[in-house]
Amino acid sequence: MATKANPTPGAKGAKPKKKKSKGHPVRKTLRGIFTAVLAMVLVAVLTIMVVGSYFFVNASAVINDKVNGINLEAEKANQSQTTIIYAIDKKTEKWKEYKRLHGEENRVWVDLSSMGDINTRNPESQQVPYLADAYIALEDKRFWDHNGVDWIRFIGIMTKFGFSQGASTLTQQLIKNLTNQRDVTTIRKYREILSALNLEKNYTKPAILEAYLNTLYLGHGCYGVRTGAEVYFGKDVKDLNIAECAVLAVITKAPYYYDPLINPEHNRERQLVCLQAMYDQGKITKTQYDEAVAYPLVFTNSPGYKPSKAEEKPKPETEEFNNYYVDFIIDTVIRDLMKQKELSMEQATEMVYSGGLKIQAAVDTEIQEIVENVYRNRITFSSFKATADHPAPQSSMTIMDYEGRVVAIVGGAGEKTENRSLNRAADSHRQPGSTIKPLATYAPALEQKMITWSTLTLDKAFAYKGMMWPINFDKTYGSGNKLSTQYAIKQSLNTVPARIINELLTVDASYNYLAENFGFQKLDSVNDRVLPAMAVGGMTYGFNTLEEASAFACFGNLGTYYAPFCYYLVTDSSGNEIILDRDRTNKRAMSEATADVMCKMLQTVDTSNYVNNGNNKYLKKFQVMAKTGTTSNNYDRWLTAGTPYYIASVWFGYDVNRNLGEITNPSGRIWTEVFNQIHKNLDPSKKFPESKDAVQKSYCRRTGLIASSNCPETASGWYQKDNIPKTCTSCGAPTIQLPQLPGVSTPNSTGGTGTLGDIAQGIIDALGGGR
Repeated sequence: MATKANPTPGAKGAKPKKKKSKGHPVRKTLRGIFTAVLAMVLVAVLTIMVVGSYFFVNASAVINDKVNGINLEAEKANQSQTTIIYAIDKKTEKWKEYKRLHGEENRVWVDLSSMGDINTRNPESQQVPYLADAYIALEDKRFWDHNGVDWIRFIGIMTKFGFSQGASTLTQQLIKNLTNQRDVTTIRKYREILSALNLEKNYTKPAILEAYLNTLYLGHGCYGVRTGAEVYFGKDVKDLNIAECAVLAVITKAPYYYDPLINPEHNRERQLVCLQAMYDQGKITKTQYDEAVAYPLVFTNSPGYKPSKAEEKPKPETEEFNNYYVDFIIDTVIRDLMKQKELSMEQATEMVYSGGLKIQAAVDTEIQEIVENVYRNRITFSSFKATADHPAPQSSMTIMDYEGRVVAIVGGAGEKTENRSLNRAADSHRQPGSTIKPLATYAPALEQKMITWSTLTLDKAFAYKGMMWPINFDKTYGSGNKLSTQYAIKQSLNTVPARIINELLTVDASYNYLAENFGFQKLDSVNDRVLPAMAVGGMTYGFNTLEEASAFACFGNLGTYYAPFCYYLVTDSSGNEIILDRDRTNKRAMSEATADVMCKMLQTVDTSNYVNNGNNKYLKKFQVMAKTGTTSNNYDRWLTAGTPYYIASVWFGYDVNRNLGEITNPSGRIWTEVFNQIHKNLDPSKKFPESKDAVQKSYCRRTGLIASSNCPETASGWYQKDNIPKTCTSCGAPTIQLPQLPGVSTPNSTGGTGTLGDIAQGIIDALGGGR
């Protein structure tokens, strides 16, 4: 079968191929462009849809978030707020503002309802104080209608100026105040809008308005309208009139430019705009408008300004620096916050200055001012002057009642030149000299029934570490006589307490009594456990006036030690949560009878050089218990003394030890000057409390025993009922001469003469009967 051959191209009979059309080149190009554009549009649409969906979902989530949105209650608590110290006003017996403490931000939160008169012209749901209406009229006239963003104003501003011009509502301004984010960017504005919408969804308009008015900045370190009202007008914000409200509302836009104290003409110009807006928006009547425009504004720097006399309002602060009591409160609260709340020093300090605390101080403002005046002007210091080689001497004083209340404290003499400077009264420890004797010798020995008022102790130095010791104030080794406890206290002898500790009490018992019964903070457990430290005050560190006053108070309150306190209560800014309560530590330091006897012995200390001079007509009518103290080389002079009303301790000396010389105790002069003033209007019939377990008896001055009818020399003393000496049998009875019998003792060192009672007792002893 023959195969049919394929025709050869170009051969006869072959079909010619059709040529492909290449198309028009322009049309092909247009088709390509269209395809690309379409693709780009589709991508753009998809991108917009995706991004838009993301933003919509994100925006919806932020706006409706009830958990992670701004919490106004938490923000209020976290705002840097001014701490206020209150003190009792003696006239009204109410708490009165005493001092404000703040860091860079001076802010006191105030409720919306406490910002002045309510504007009843508004609809019921919009009735707020005129001050709030001034801000609304000037800054956000559609505040009550929008949901956080004034879209009408926003679109208008954005069309004209973009983000360079503000269109923020009060709600948006509040967001800025709380977040402190003020950069002009699209993303910041977006976040601000969402936060504003969220805030309005979760809080009422009045709540937002209150937060705004408490967080806005008004210049001079003032945050919020309350401190602003005080700085510019010296008034409580609730007392501002409409004209003054408009002045404050003006400041917010540019605090320096519109500062009425610096640029009153700029403030006035915009104040009139604010008042016009309030009138145009129906917030005030024509009469109110005219009165506000015509009102003569008086600022705190105006010539006619007079501080408010209302007792409930704080006066403008005239002191450049805190007084010593305020410093003492600050240091004490910081210490207690660290201890009780386990805060760091930085955290506690921040809480005191910026935590909006309310502190009820224990200060007596009248007494504090008396002490401050004496110390500031160095009254009674006239014999001590600063020289080219040496500064003037210093001094400190603490005054307390008998239950731990520190009513006044001053830590230095002269003008105070800084806050929280050295407070010598609370922070400087000095050797106490003889003021230690009642605390470390007489009280514990009396408490342990080792001595009484009339116990006779040899006034004579003894060998101690290879030398005769101690030396009395008159630079002798003692008289060699036996002297009563009361006389030794009155004359401040060194020999008698040294012998009592050395022969009866022991150094350890003396040290332990100080450590366990009183609040001394810097006892050296090694170097203070020696006789010179416990007997005459030669201590490593020593005491301060705060510690001495609280310890000596035990003698005037029948034996209870109260820890000193400078505040009653510390609460949060709302006054609801108690942050700190005062130190309520108290303990029995000695029996009532011991304290009573000690108080009466201390009343025999000679204070005539101070109390009974002609200038002290008030103080000399009162009972006074006292103890002086002088350290080696006259470096330190002390007086710790009290009346039935107050106990005080005064130290006087140089910061760097220097001999004060042989002078009348300057601490006594200071104490007397202060106490004479504070006792001017007090009743002198008040006496120190007495114990039912203490009794007054006559004693024999020759033997120190209770006097019999035969004792020729007697005196009166006070005794614990369970520690009364035996009756003296050595005076006035006939004596006989007997030879010394073997084993028979008599009280005479020669063994020759004795009373019948003594001889009889000697015979009993020889027979084994004992005493």
